[in-house]
Amino acid sequence: MVAVETLVAFVPAALALILAPGPDTVYVLSRGVGDGRATGFRAACGVATGVLVHTAVVVLGLAALLRTVPTAYLVVKYLGAAYLLVLGVRALTGGDDGGFGAATDATDSTDTSGATDSTATGGYGRGLLVNVLNPKVALFFLAFLPQFVPSGDPVGLAALGGTYALLTVVYLGVVAVGADSVADRLVGHERALERASGVVLVAFGLLTLSEDALGGSSTPPN
Repeated sequence: MVAVETLVAFVPAALALILAPGPDTVYVLSRGVGDGRATGFRAACGVATGVLVHTAVVVLGLAALLRTVPTAYLVVKYLGAAYLLVLGVRALTGGDDGGFGAATDATDSTDTSGATDSTATGGYGRGLLVNVLNPKVALFFLAFLPQFVPSGDPVGLAALGGTYALLTVVYLGVVAVGADSVADRLVGHERALERASGVVLVAFGLLTLSEDALGGSSTPPN
């Protein structure tokens, strides 16, 4: 179990990092604007699941491979950058249908909010991939979590990672709701807002490509 004193120290530090804007936040914002709060929240859940994946990688000791094997880091880095560029371009061109690239057609069933099955799964899946394909998050967790519990304490690491994921989904859920509210107030300008988010996603993708293999900020962009 993680001591209360550890959580008291960990939660403020984690919140400060979660509130720093990054690709995760921008993607959830774009889905909240483009497809509504339900899809935005699914994207937030996907990002939080990605945090759990990174936590598991750290607990299993696999994250160290990104530090010791530069090729592994570069592969994940380029995949992540390419994915951000694809999402950004699709947002700019209006081609983001909420799925993994498959077009939405009239055969897709809808839920009570009017979102298609493709949009529902895509919001979650894309949020997951945006986070998982960011190697800096894995390296950050590798350095950040052991500051609060020993690296040899898998239960403690898992508990802190789970806490980080919970804080992430709460914050990004608020972002999704806020984005939907803004879109409602700016009816007719949704595409402009989505294009703006596309520009930011493309910028993050290009920034990722331009960073040195093991350089860049140690702070995980959310």
